[in-house]
Amino acid sequence: MAKATYTHGHHESVLRSHQWRTAANSAAYLIEHLRPGDSLLDVGCGPGTITMDLAILVHPGHVTAIDNAPEVVETARRSAQKLTTGPDNIVWEVADVHALPYPDNSFDVVHAHQVLQHVADPVAALREMRRVCRPGGIVAVRDCDYAAMVWYPDPPGMREWVTLYRRLIRANGGEPDAGRRLLSWAQQAGFTQITPTASTWCFATPEERAWWSQMWADRVIESEIATGALTHGYATRQDLEHIAEGWRTWGSAPDGWFSVLHSELICRV
Repeated sequence: MAKATYTHGHHESVLRSHQWRTAANSAAYLIEHLRPGDSLLDVGCGPGTITMDLAILVHPGHVTAIDNAPEVVETARRSAQKLTTGPDNIVWEVADVHALPYPDNSFDVVHAHQVLQHVADPVAALREMRRVCRPGGIVAVRDCDYAAMVWYPDPPGMREWVTLYRRLIRANGGEPDAGRRLLSWAQQAGFTQITPTASTWCFATPEERAWWSQMWADRVIESEIATGALTHGYATRQDLEHIAEGWRTWGSAPDGWFSVLHSELICRV
């Protein structure tokens, strides 16, 4: 059976990025479709910041949040427990999107953010998400597209970064340019009522540049990206330091600008 392979791993630098994500900045396309009382499955929940926002929006509906990394699920569970005013309608579980442990027609909404780019068979994953969604419900997916990311200025190391990352994720069985393929994958999975949209993240203020650049510099030299690049022989430690320095140089530029394009789908079951 196909398995998800997460190229980034779960280093602190990766979770630092994921914990920044909210429903507002990462699932705005879905919000208007949510109703109080909806049952929702959040696939690939990570540290759970988007999950907790969605849980508030569907309360008193029930939310099931899953990830295939037990340590990340435990991190999300602990974070939710620390919030004295946080949602109380979430169950955190370890599960694989390729074989969801739920009966057919279990949820009103199935959501996945930045998941399909990392799975071995995105069409099969979408079919499985469709299976557990009730007739009339929606499957909502959002993925970025690395080849469509743009930045200015372009210091040495930045282009090497995106080339290395795209090579590495494909070696792990994923697709870095998933965004442009989402609509095709959903059609192959059997969806016929699809609303496609696109949105961006933009990092251009001094605070945003400092955070985004340091996070990526740390990822390049400390996360599973570094481990994978070195193991596959795609880069040397010196290469990775060069790429990280490119990120720091970009982050210190007073006119620095970086944009991430995302594709989004609302698929009616």
